[in-house]
Amino acid sequence: MEKHMEKLDRVYVEGHRGYCAKYPENTMVSFNAAMDLKIDAFEFDVWLSKDKVPVIMHDGNPKRTCGVDGHLREMTLEEIKKLDAGSKFDPKFAGEKVPTLEELLQAVTAKRPELKLGVEIKEYTEENVDLTVALLKEYGFFDRCWFYAFNARIIKYLKTKYDALTMGYPDFQMGEWFKGAYDYYDEIGLAMNLVKSEICDFYMAKGMPAHMYCADKLEHVKLCLEKGATLITANDPIPLITYLEEQGKL
Repeated sequence: MEKHMEKLDRVYVEGHRGYCAKYPENTMVSFNAAMDLKIDAFEFDVWLSKDKVPVIMHDGNPKRTCGVDGHLREMTLEEIKKLDAGSKFDPKFAGEKVPTLEELLQAVTAKRPELKLGVEIKEYTEENVDLTVALLKEYGFFDRCWFYAFNARIIKYLKTKYDALTMGYPDFQMGEWFKGAYDYYDEIGLAMNLVKSEICDFYMAKGMPAHMYCADKLEHVKLCLEKGATLITANDPIPLITYLEEQGKL
């Protein structure tokens, strides 16, 4: 980690898909709201459009968030930009667009250029990684990114080709797992159900810095800190920020 980012003397605070507890996930209104908070980073998810543009959405199928059944890889950017990414969350956000990665990087550059970025590779192709990394390098963010993926082959590709700062997940959650895959991790991600379970200590014993998600309640924040989280992700970062401030750790 020292190779890519400076160490903080406290836990990192990361917004999940922006500030998705209060705003439609992975939209510019969500990211802008997150940037108004005392966060160190926010996480987002990258797919490629049919015409090979990196776009930001959690699901490959926009039905859940946009109400349109299909797949981003079969849609051009022009078609994706016609999706309404806000009204299913709340009608007051009607008309929110699906952002491109470049639009997001432009916004961060203008508003919070010091931010770190949690880049979740959702389309498990080398092409998606290559185009995403190229944009991050163009905007000067590559060395301030963690790259996440639920796919061991992609984690290995990120590490071997780009020496990226990688964060994978426990082996039983990963696709295309292979012996030795942990060798390509810099950090490990643990969901709250695992943090609360008896197997948390097993994964902490691997000695990697741990990202814990999503701690939206004070009790979960305290547990993550007790377990030794390096970074805590939250859908609603306010409880985490408030507690860290009260403890003089933010």
